[in-house]
Order: sequence, then C-alpha cells, then structure tokens
Amino acid sequence: MRREAEKRGLTLDIDSAGTGDWHIGDLPDPRARSTAKRHGLNASILRARQVTKTDFDRFTHIIALDRSHLKALNRMKPSHSTANVFMLMDAVPGREGNDVIDPYYGTAEGFETTWHDVEAGCKALATRVLDPLSPSTKG
Repeated sequence: MRREAEKRGLTLDIDSAGTGDWHIGDLPDPRARSTAKRHGLNASILRARQVTKTDFDRFTHIIALDRSHLKALNRMKPSHSTANVFMLMDAVPGREGNDVIDPYYGTAEGFETTWHDVEAGCKALATRVLDPLSPSTKG
C-alpha cells in the first residue's frame, strides 16, 4: 500500500498488524520476503506486531485479509471507534467477499498468488482514496 500511495502522491498513515500474537517481533516469513524482493520491495525492515485497541483510534480504515480476521477485528473494535473495518478484496470489483489466501502452510508459489491479490486490493484502495465517489470504488 505504501508503494501505491507513493505512486499516486498520497500521504497516508499505513501500518500492518496481525490479529494474533504468535509472531510479535519476528521478520516476515522468508518466502514472503523473497516474494517482496522479486517485486522490488524490502520486507526485511518489517517486524510483526499485534493489532491494539488504539489502532481503532489511530486509523480510519482497518483492513482484514480474510473473514476470520474480519470477525476478530470487529470483536476488538471499541464501541466508540469510527474506524471502517472491512476486507481488502471488498475494494476490488468482482472480488467482494473473497479472502486473500494465507500461503503460510503452502508452497512458495502461494506467496506469489497472495502478493497479486494484495496488490490488486491496494491499487483499488488507492483509487478509492483518490476518487471516493467513483462508481467503481463505492463501498
């Protein structure tokens, strides 16, 4: 998302966090780092963190990659929060309601598939930020 925002001249506060605490402080999976590197990004500077209640005040949008994350995020969301919680693929016309597949237990090729899904979602979100009234980006 950072690359999409930069390409379009958008200044956005962007971060990534998990719903669980399993990997806090860890580097991304080596296969994820390798995939990112092939696409010109350095994921080795990233460290895992867990979503916190303050994220729902800090961010206007909290984006889940699958339905289980969406459910967890909605349970965590404080009642006073106005953050918009939704799934990434909901931003992609024709992909609404689809999960981004978690490639962790699969092969390295799964990380490429996930990369393309996330990239499509980020492009659609960046378009939505630039033109929130466009019929193709409502939702």
